[in-house]
Amino acid sequence: MRRDSRLSGVLHVLLHMAEQSGPVTSEILAKAIDTNPVVIRRIMAGLRDQGYVRSEKGHGGGWTLACDLSKVTMRDIYTALGSPALLAMSNRAEAPGCLVEQAVNAALNQAFWDAEAHLLARLGQVTLAMLSTDLHQRVIARGGSHRLENGHAS
Repeated sequence: MRRDSRLSGVLHVLLHMAEQSGPVTSEILAKAIDTNPVVIRRIMAGLRDQGYVRSEKGHGGGWTLACDLSKVTMRDIYTALGSPALLAMSNRAEAPGCLVEQAVNAALNQAFWDAEAHLLARLGQVTLAMLSTDLHQRVIARGGSHRLENGHAS
C-alpha cells in the first residue's frame, strides 16, 4: 500500500518558500519534492483557498506565503489538505455478526481513535515557525548557508 506523503511534501514546499524573498514557481517547488508542477499547482490552490499562500501570475510570478508561520500549525496544513487518513491500518469486516470480530474491532477502534487524537494534538503543537527554526539550526550545524538549488536545500 502506498503511503500518503502529501503533508510532508507540502510542509517541505512551505519551508522552501519561507526561505525565498520573492515568488517561487511551481516548477521549482516540484523539483524540491520530486513531483510534477501540476501536482504543486493543485495542492497550492487548496492552500490559497485557505489563505496560507498566494499566487502571482506572469513573468516573475509564482507562489508566496500569505500567513504568519508562527500562527500556522502542521495540523492546520493537514486540515487544509482535506484531513487525509492518518493510519493505514483497518479492521476486518468480513463477518460483522461474529462476536470475536466485534471484540477485536472494538479494541482496535479505541486504539486507532486514541492514536489519531494523540497525533492530531501533536500536529497542533508544531508551528511552521518551529520547523523553520529547526531548519536553520540544522544549516548552522552543517556549517553552511541554506539556499534552494535545483529545487533542493543545501
